[in-house]
Amino acid sequence: MTDDVDPAILKRIERAIRKLPRRQREVFCAVRFDDLSYVEIAERTGLTVREVEQLFAEALFNISRRVDRPRCWWRFW
Repeated sequence: MTDDVDPAILKRIERAIRKLPRRQREVFCAVRFDDLSYVEIAERTGLTVREVEQLFAEALFNISRRVDRPRCWWRFW
């Protein structure tokens, strides 16, 4: 496996993270960049652990959807 990351993909991921709703972005960044557990995030934000799990899952879905979808999706119909 190579550590080289395609700059275009990295830019799309960064853009997708910036476009997340605030709560999703906060939870995603806390898990991925701050290396906090769901319990720690729940304690800091006042959310339940289940809500943190749900927000993180939604963030992953939204990032994946934004990064993987073609820009001109209507051309494929």
